[in-house]
Amino acid sequence: VPALATEPRFAQRLRERLEEEQLLDGRYRLQEVPGGRVALPVLEEKLSQLGLPREMPCGLVWIQDPIPSRAARRQAPAQKLRDALQQLLGEKWSEELERDVPHAWQRHGDLVMLSEDSFRAALWEEQGPALWETVALALGARRLARRGRVLPGGMRSPSVTLLLGRDGWVEHVDNGIRYTFDVTKCMFSPGNITEKLRVASLPCSGEVLVDLFAGIGYFTLPYLVHASAAFAHACEWNGHAVEALRRNLVLNGVQDRCRIHHGDCRQVSPATQPRTPNPHAASPSLPLSFQLELRDVADRVNLGLIPSSEEGWPVACRVLRKGTGGVLHIHHNVETPPTPVLWAERGSPEGDGSDGEAQNPTEDSVKETQGARIRPEWQRWAEATAAQIRGLLAELHGQPWRTSILHVEAVKSYAPHVHHLVLDLECRPMLP
Repeated sequence: VPALATEPRFAQRLRERLEEEQLLDGRYRLQEVPGGRVALPVLEEKLSQLGLPREMPCGLVWIQDPIPSRAARRQAPAQKLRDALQQLLGEKWSEELERDVPHAWQRHGDLVMLSEDSFRAALWEEQGPALWETVALALGARRLARRGRVLPGGMRSPSVTLLLGRDGWVEHVDNGIRYTFDVTKCMFSPGNITEKLRVASLPCSGEVLVDLFAGIGYFTLPYLVHASAAFAHACEWNGHAVEALRRNLVLNGVQDRCRIHHGDCRQVSPATQPRTPNPHAASPSLPLSFQLELRDVADRVNLGLIPSSEEGWPVACRVLRKGTGGVLHIHHNVETPPTPVLWAERGSPEGDGSDGEAQNPTEDSVKETQGARIRPEWQRWAEATAAQIRGLLAELHGQPWRTSILHVEAVKSYAPHVHHLVLDLECRPMLP
């Protein structure tokens, strides 16, 4: 970079002069150059405006290895990226290209994931590998990838292009749990961190968990590592996610407490032989046969699939312990129009004076904690789900069951007026 070199005793006065005339390049530090002089970096694009002050002996020099200033090191990453790209393109830089530069991205170790709408202008492609090397350097990354739209199909496979680097395997740490996965093959949702933290705090000591849509272990691992579940059955149909899950179980030292079931646990079909209709069932139907060979094993079942896990409900009912039942954690996207919310407040008719749970709760009542918001749409969905599960359990086991809504958790806003919810549903067989 260009700089004005002067004697040390004139350095401060020269700096003030350059700052006043807006010629000083604040991206770089003052540096000592041969001859005991001090070099002050100046803006190259303003060299034509530069005049050498007569009262201060100085000369124009070029610094080969400029040192970034403290301000430059503190510079916002997005601005640093724009500056690097502007320098790469020179006179080709335009406001249109600037709008094409991302303002945010995901970072997984040394890999940065760019948004799908970034760097789409034709001029970017003309830069070749130099573009991605410049972006990586500006963002402090070694590998780059760009996200596309999620591919159609139930596996929710990502459409990700690796722009720089040999592979897409990364490692991510959440709440002390290590997750490794290939970003070009597997989804990872940082928005679910609150639910993973909640799962980690559940009292699961001695319990057997069935995770019907395990993925890379988003919830399987918190249940095993932090919630102290005794054993987990992790069901997943995406082979790439299964490979990541195997690695993650080993990374976290819980591979001996988990069995992976590779296949689509949702596949059900009417059995060929009819049976006598069950009087406790919601409606007479043929018995169901299942691909997943598990039955009567689970104290707790996680159904972490959105927008709906409903296709997995019959399987979840089948794997619950027939004699004692257990708890289902049912994920679902619920439309929530902008309407007033109901509050369970201390001392109100809807809540008692201790913990805010509903007074004299009936089956399927929402036992929300004090002060928690209960939107009417959420409550209606929870009650309808509880009723449907109760019917499935009665049909499968030939006896009536009781379902109680323990909690409705709002994980995140999935889209405008759509919320990702989790229903904690307690399911118990009724004694004869």
